[in-house]
Amino acid sequence: MSREDLHSISLLVNNKPGVLIRISLVFARRGYNIDSLVVSPAHNRQFSRMSITASGDPDTLVLILGQLNKLVDVIHATDHTGDVVVQRELALIKVDCTAERRTEVLQISEHFKCQSVDISDTTVLLEATGNSDKLDALELMLEKHGIVEIVRSGKLVMARGASAT
Repeated sequence: MSREDLHSISLLVNNKPGVLIRISLVFARRGYNIDSLVVSPAHNRQFSRMSITASGDPDTLVLILGQLNKLVDVIHATDHTGDVVVQRELALIKVDCTAERRTEVLQISEHFKCQSVDISDTTVLLEATGNSDKLDALELMLEKHGIVEIVRSGKLVMARGASAT
């Protein structure tokens, strides 16, 4: 799937039970795949922020956004694809790392501005933040050392400057 098929969508919704399932059903009914989904409380705890990365046809996305904006608990839904926004992900990566290879792994992590959050005799656990391309490149560099486990948060999206997300 090409990059043009990936869409970054932000929603401000009422913080109520059942909202997430109604939103995900809108995507499912239209055959859209949700690649990542991050939900967190907004500054005002009455609301929640959702950042969704979804893949599919751009014309279908227009219909989905229309349906999302009609849902009672959705304050607003916006597609930020092509907009000037800040996008970040968090990754926790556990690398198989004996003492002999630790220096090289830590040099790679330093280059990518990672934090070392745990070290054992056989592993190093790294925390990295950045855009998806940066985290993909870090993962590629660490693969030769043996990635034991990886968890990525999904994209967080915020509009730049005074614009609302």
